[in-house]
Amino acid sequence: MTEEAQRLEGKVAFITGAGSGIGAATAKALAGRGVKLGLASLEGDDLGLDAVAEVCDVREFDALQSLVERTVSAFGGLDIVFANAGIGIIRRSFEDHSLEEIERLVDVNVKGLMHTVRACLPHLRRSPEADLVTLVSQSGVRVIPLESVYCATKFAQYGFTRALDRELNQDGIRVTAVCPGGVATRFAFDGAGRDPGAAELDQMLSPEDVAEAVLYILTRPRSYRILEVGLLPRAEEF
Repeated sequence: MTEEAQRLEGKVAFITGAGSGIGAATAKALAGRGVKLGLASLEGDDLGLDAVAEVCDVREFDALQSLVERTVSAFGGLDIVFANAGIGIIRRSFEDHSLEEIERLVDVNVKGLMHTVRACLPHLRRSPEADLVTLVSQSGVRVIPLESVYCATKFAQYGFTRALDRELNQDGIRVTAVCPGGVATRFAFDGAGRDPGAAELDQMLSPEDVAEAVLYILTRPRSYRILEVGLLPRAEEF
């Protein structure tokens, strides 16, 4: 086993949005390195892993907190949180968004992230080597036309994450924002006007690419912290 893998062996991680895409890829990558898992998703799928997994909507704080506590009870603690759950891009002008779409984007992407941190933070504080990683987006650090509401939620996630770094660093909790460009998941075409078989998806990042970035963050020496990781497909212009 490599030194990097040894840094993860036996740790406990909680992942939201774990049923597919980036969340599932990260869960499998962590499991392969001996990490014990609590998985929250709308599917409630354990992905064939030895994990505590339940159907859980991050908008429902009580259910989320209950699943976090079940994870801690099963494995004896919590060391890693990957707050990954979110709703993808809805490409249309701001005035063409329905009020329901706006509320759902804010509730899942912003409130859902805050709910996740709120439920996990008391347990992370007890870990000697705690990491909180949030899945933001390049849409959280640069503005993109026809993505105003999505960008607003991602900018909020980014600001929240950076503020948490300032709050939690003194407590030994590392906080990192992961900001990928286009990733070939269902979010790349749901609401974005793309066909699931579009050739454009072949030029995007894979969920496994992002999972590797998360692993890199988690396996760094504890002597420093990484504030942000941005990654883009070769074909995507900044």
